[in-house]
Amino acid sequence: EVQLVESGGGLVQPGGSLRLSCAASGFTFNSIPMKWVRQAPGKGLEWVSTITSSGRFTSYADSVKGRFAISRNNAKNTLYLQMNSLKPEDTAMYYCARDTDDLRGQGTQVTVSS
Repeated sequence: EVQLVESGGGLVQPGGSLRLSCAASGFTFNSIPMKWVRQAPGKGLEWVSTITSSGRFTSYADSVKGRFAISRNNAKNTLYLQMNSLKPEDTAMYYCARDTDDLRGQGTQVTVSS
């Protein structure tokens, strides 16, 4: 069974940091490009970042560029999103997803508030 399980979300003050993780199973993780997407309350899905299967190349939405960093550990079948300098507008449910078919996990909530 294909599974993506996100963790690491929580409540953080503006300017703070969080590191999200996504544990993958049931498929050949090291052959699939992966991405993070998010959905703020009352809004549609927003693409955040993508990483190639090897991890060599990454891309970011303008809204997070310079603040977020995507990475992966293929030996551990895990995807990461390091989020720094968080802003209230980063508040959303964050999902990891396969870039090939948009299959995603159940999400982890990130709330940025003082």
